[in-house]
Amino acid sequence: MHPIHLLALLAAFALPAHAQHAHGEGRLDVVIDKDSLAINLELPLDAAVGFERAPRNEREKAALAAADKTLKDAAALFMPTSAANCMLLSMEIKVPFTGGADNHAHHAHEGETHHADIDANYVFRCANPSALKGIETTIFKSFKRLYRLEAQRAGPSGQSKQRLTPKNPVLAW
Repeated sequence: MHPIHLLALLAAFALPAHAQHAHGEGRLDVVIDKDSLAINLELPLDAAVGFERAPRNEREKAALAAADKTLKDAAALFMPTSAANCMLLSMEIKVPFTGGADNHAHHAHEGETHHADIDANYVFRCANPSALKGIETTIFKSFKRLYRLEAQRAGPSGQSKQRLTPKNPVLAW
């Protein structure tokens, strides 16, 4: 399956952002198809940097840049089962207020609470996909305000849901 099709499957998993935004809690959606592994990560900006608005000083700008850098190090952030020999093919990272194409950096209307989310999509190709039995993440080490990821997976062996935490950072199947 083409990586674009995998991303479309991930999008089908997702709920509307306003229905799922909770501070400290993110979503991880995983789709396995043949030799492709697609991972979609959605985090409240607050869980990564401690605020959900445009940065007000250099420290906050640096926090956004550090979060962006962490998310772009996919090999350190997500470790599929090593025997599957998965290599990163592509990634798309959207961190609000960093100046790129950003659908989340809109202004809240009066009386409305503004929520900003980080969206990251990763596509890996696995040389030995039958050996793929899980994905470990180091995200909790990088983003200390993140206390849980609600994960769901779809692949040849079926579908599953699992809650990942700092003490249980492995999505296994």
